[in-house]
Amino acid sequence: MRIKYQKIGDILIVKDDLNEEEIKYLVEKTKCKTIAKYTAQITGDFRTPHLKILYGKETETIHKEHGCLFKIDVKKIMWSMGNIKERERMAKIGNKDEVVVDMFAGIGYFTIPMAKYSKPKKIYAIEINPDAYHYLCENIKLNKLDNVIPILSDNRKVELKDIADRIIMGYVHKTHKFLDKAFEFLKDMGIIHYHETVAEKIMKIRPIERLKFYAEKNNYKLVDYEIHKIKKYAPGVWHIVVDAEFERIQKK
Repeated sequence: MRIKYQKIGDILIVKDDLNEEEIKYLVEKTKCKTIAKYTAQITGDFRTPHLKILYGKETETIHKEHGCLFKIDVKKIMWSMGNIKERERMAKIGNKDEVVVDMFAGIGYFTIPMAKYSKPKKIYAIEINPDAYHYLCENIKLNKLDNVIPILSDNRKVELKDIADRIIMGYVHKTHKFLDKAFEFLKDMGIIHYHETVAEKIMKIRPIERLKFYAEKNNYKLVDYEIHKIKKYAPGVWHIVVDAEFERIQKK
């Protein structure tokens, strides 16, 4: 019996409704406590899932990934297995001399692994969704981290300037509209990990044009960059991240 599912801790997310035989098969195979399916596309700034429970009751679980623990309520918060390689990459990309700003921290998808393995001096983890912020704080405690400062706020209202060596923009809906704030956070030199969904035919053009435009607007220049594919988002459309290095233009 082949049934596709996503396993988050001891909860399974499936694509279709299941009959009793299929549910019994999955429970015996995975020892899960709950099986659920998304009933609509995840939308809105808070990215709140629409969930239908097919088996069990509990929607809170602890998911383990790359040695990190993530407490999450799948009824309130999204979890993307498609970003697993990017979370692993971000765990190793920083260093102990850096200050990092995670502008869309969620429950700590990138913050937690980076704080644990790269061990930057400080990560300011900003999250607007109160439910996600709650689990961000829980996950900081679960992983025994002392270098993360969680902030419950719209990142555009956070008063931090010229403090970041590295900025994570792990959001794909109109991310470019937050670039002005990213450059406000950035030091004279630094790196922005800029996420975007883009048609494959303009994948190497539009994100770079946007980064250059906002850099020049904020008195920076794009020094170097690399584009990484994360996952297929839709037919002909990719979720990508640009590792972009910037330098402030010194006034003469």
